[in-house]
Amino acid sequence: MGGAGRGYTAFMRILLFLTAAICCAAASKDAQFNGRWDINVVNEPRARVWWLEVTGAGTPQVAGKFVGAPGGGMDVIPRISVKGGQLEFEFDRIYKGPRNGPMQKGVYKAKLEGGKLQGSFQVEGDDSSRLAWTGVRAAEIKDKDDGSWKTGKRIAVFNGRDLSGWHTRLAGHEIGWRVTDGLLNNGAAGVPDLVSDATFWNFQLHVEYRIGKGSNSGVGLRGRYEIQILDDGGRPIDVHSNGALYSRVVPSKEASRAPGEWQQFDIRLVGRTLTVVLNDQKVIDHAEVEGLTAIANNGDEGKPGPLILQGDHGPVEFRNITLTPLTK
Repeated sequence: MGGAGRGYTAFMRILLFLTAAICCAAASKDAQFNGRWDINVVNEPRARVWWLEVTGAGTPQVAGKFVGAPGGGMDVIPRISVKGGQLEFEFDRIYKGPRNGPMQKGVYKAKLEGGKLQGSFQVEGDDSSRLAWTGVRAAEIKDKDDGSWKTGKRIAVFNGRDLSGWHTRLAGHEIGWRVTDGLLNNGAAGVPDLVSDATFWNFQLHVEYRIGKGSNSGVGLRGRYEIQILDDGGRPIDVHSNGALYSRVVPSKEASRAPGEWQQFDIRLVGRTLTVVLNDQKVIDHAEVEGLTAIANNGDEGKPGPLILQGDHGPVEFRNITLTPLTK
């Protein structure tokens, strides 16, 4: 009996060791989902790029944040799991139909293949809603706004005469924007966003704009990060206020002018370091840009990108759009 007991004890120790090793290996595999991901979506209806952050994968404390369709905010994911090498998360949202329509469950799933997330999205019970997507790790950007950058030659991104150097965000759509008396405008009804042909990396940007009462627009930096334009007079300041890095960084103060008045941004972007001056008042000072916002039309965060002028939310006019590259 003594020998049999010792044999059983040894067997159990080996079994426990192997079980622990398997669990450790599974947790290590699941931990590979951690990080920030830029997501390209096949046939995304508005030509948008999504963004995902996963933390705590491989532990019981997995959590996530998401920027994607529908909507445009950076949302904390309410239900997320990473088990057995598969990521799954869900939202209850109005995915299509009127804004006051029924809530539906949208399910996002992904596996890691070759260092990329290969994923799918589907509204539960609706096969027609299915989308395929691929996530790549967000680029590590080492440039810092440390005072060492020199200004180059200022560029007039909008020439004040016509739409040379710009194209519509949605292929196959009419451009919709027009130039009248030196002003660039999107008309009363709103049109697809306008995208510059040229791409830029580190820069100082000057933009003058005018909106009507209740209107909403934005300026996309590198085609990825939106600085909000909004008639928000009298509202509490939050991540959607005029001058915010949309849904990410709150302006430090109220600096908006009344609807119908010309306003201006002076924006400095070096790497992921962002400074925004609205109407001569600094409202964002050396903030870190953690990732994409909903305006993003590309996820190559380590490469230059275009300017985007948002045109599909309300009437807006622009003038004097100039950019000064920053170089070492």
